Amino acid sequence: MISKVKKIEYSEVAYDELPDNVKQLINKAKDATKTSYAPYSKFHVGAALETDGNHTVCGSNQENVAYPSGLCAERTAVFACGAQYPKEAVVALAIAAETEGKFLAQPIVPCAACLQVLLETERRGGKAIDFYLYGTDVIYHIKGVGSFLPFSFDM
Repeated sequence: MISKVKKIEYSEVAYDELPDNVKQLINKAKDATKTSYAPYSKFHVGAALETDGNHTVCGSNQENVAYPSGLCAERTAVFACGAQYPKEAVVALAIAAETEGKFLAQPIVPCAACLQVLLETERRGGKAIDFYLYGTDVIYHIKGVGSFLPFSFDM
């Protein structure tokens, strides 16, 4: 048997260290938490993505009492983008989450279902997506879905 390890590379950055366009994307993700419909979990997630055509599309989680009929913020943004700008690649995605009126200190990462959709979105666009995961204590910058999903389903 051969034992192997896969590692991911990511950066921890402070908000003030980010370029203005990334700050704006994070702010839009934070604003998108306000459009979340989360009466059951009380966990509000916002996502904002940027395309290579300089369009920004936002999404928020939408719950439903008939779980799992709801949808995560990342997928609402990606699917809206695909409907509005089908020929544009997603180049950046910011995610923020809050509960009880406070943003989380540590960032959250996309769920596996979102990562699978983001993987296909990335491959379709032909460009690695820059992820900015917002937390009040730290922001993670991660390049490419493969950093989250080193073993992925693909056809």
